[in-house]
Amino acid sequence: MLERLGTERRNNETEELDTMSIQNILRIMNEEDKKVPEAIQKELENVERAVRLVVESFKSGGRLLYVGAGTSGRLGVLDAVECPPTFGTDPNLVKGVMAGGESAFIKAVEAAEDREDLGAEDMKLLNVTSNDTVIGIAASGRTPYVIGALRYARERGASTCTISCNKETAISALADVAIEVDTGPEVLTGSTRLKAGTAQKLLLNMISTVSMIQIGKVYKNLMVDVQPTNEKLVERSKRIIMEATSISYEEASTYYDQSKQNIKVAILMALTNCTAEEAETKLQASNGFVRQAL
Repeated sequence: MLERLGTERRNNETEELDTMSIQNILRIMNEEDKKVPEAIQKELENVERAVRLVVESFKSGGRLLYVGAGTSGRLGVLDAVECPPTFGTDPNLVKGVMAGGESAFIKAVEAAEDREDLGAEDMKLLNVTSNDTVIGIAASGRTPYVIGALRYARERGASTCTISCNKETAISALADVAIEVDTGPEVLTGSTRLKAGTAQKLLLNMISTVSMIQIGKVYKNLMVDVQPTNEKLVERSKRIIMEATSISYEEASTYYDQSKQNIKVAILMALTNCTAEEAETKLQASNGFVRQAL
């Protein structure tokens, strides 16, 4: 029933898209994109509920699993792989799972999304448990692969959330929390990598970032668990220490080295005049929250 989906309808403003000037096309795309944050705003209460489920999973030793196909699956993988370098998390804490496997990220495996059994099988291989939160992502809200994954996750007692860009969707019926953002018809009919994809990316940004804040990965508005995997991130780490403590670059570099490149430890050393070992003890007692350790 694709014709009933808002994401599949034709956009009245772009029926003559192939005859428009480049400037006019860009203007209309920009105007359409502005509608996305407004549509998300209407779903913030459900986004909050989803975040609370994710945080509960993290605190109970569970994981956040994104499941999708095509653009939706790639966006889930993209958000997941950014968590370890940004927040210092274990690669298994947040995982993106997409129809067709890892190879589908760079080359479409379109038929894979049509099989519910493949979604269930991937969840089984990941040994989904009641401690996990599984978020199914599908612009249409009807992708069989996602439906199969969600059904299996529910059978295993996992918390389930969904992100779709239509209302009253099939995947929503399988969710503890359903986020339905009505992004409407695309500039290019049916190309849900546009507004729908933008909405999904914004929502994933919200869910992962806010969840990480809730488990102590942020002090003030600073990424205090960022992993210094390259020269840029080493310098960023030192600047974070400077910002958090109001000390000089040279002092920040010294604390950074003494802390064995641990930003949280360096901040505590600078602000409480303690040793690296004492700072580590304070952090353990506060479950990694810098503000509580202070």
